[in-house]
Amino acid sequence: MSHPYADFLRRASTIDAATPRRAWTPADGPLPALYVSHGAPPLLEDSGWMDDLHAWARRLPVPRAVLIVSAHWESAPLALSTTDGHADLVYDFGGFDPMYYRLRYDTPDATDLAALVRTVLPDSEPLHEHTSRGLDHGAWVPLLAMFPDASVPVLQLSMPTHDPARLLELGSRLRTLREHGVLVIGSGFMTHGLPFMNWADLTAVPTWSAEFDAWAAEALSRGDVDELSGYRHRAPGMPYAHPTVEHFTPLFLTLGAATDPTAAPTTALDGFWWGLARRSLQVA
Repeated sequence: MSHPYADFLRRASTIDAATPRRAWTPADGPLPALYVSHGAPPLLEDSGWMDDLHAWARRLPVPRAVLIVSAHWESAPLALSTTDGHADLVYDFGGFDPMYYRLRYDTPDATDLAALVRTVLPDSEPLHEHTSRGLDHGAWVPLLAMFPDASVPVLQLSMPTHDPARLLELGSRLRTLREHGVLVIGSGFMTHGLPFMNWADLTAVPTWSAEFDAWAAEALSRGDVDELSGYRHRAPGMPYAHPTVEHFTPLFLTLGAATDPTAAPTTALDGFWWGLARRSLQVA
């Protein structure tokens, strides 16, 4: 019996061969910025979720490159992963099937993207470029479904803070990259209360998860960045929805990269997985 990801690869290959993806050109205008709820390695066992991510990516032109900020790399000052697209991945998890520690995501060299990123960041803020650090699972898990052929250069940028205002400002600096065909992604999880999940019934949606997700959806529909920034004290379900906040705060980088951070984003995915909200969105 084949693994669900192998089955997905066959489906995705058939779809992409029948209707090839179109590459981004400057005539398309800036690419959107995304906030992706990235799940965990078992996302690659969920056929529906993989199909949803693949379909979402297919609705966009193929980017020239991807710059992704993941909940799983908190580091200041700012740092970039290696430009070597064949570097080993970071297997920053435990207790999963051994196959997940053998997966690779070999992409083209990202030297040009690193040079472009340097041009949009201030000289006053140091930017460390790693020579060997690959992508962590907050990056490679969703990308394995979105761009399974690994044909797009990818770099990961560290998340230097959880302060919404500072992340909005960092996102605003990355906004220019969208005009060059770079897909800017903040990768987290709309709710991430792992200590409070009902492990006996993973089909159940905890009240704290449902209420936080509904609150976020409503605030996003209004473009209410101030409300979202006050999530620690204003959001129902806290602190259970985010006992630590690194999976929510990449949202502010995505909003900052929007042409208008107060414009309502488009929801690309919603629903729940193991009781956690997988809401994902894009901003123009």
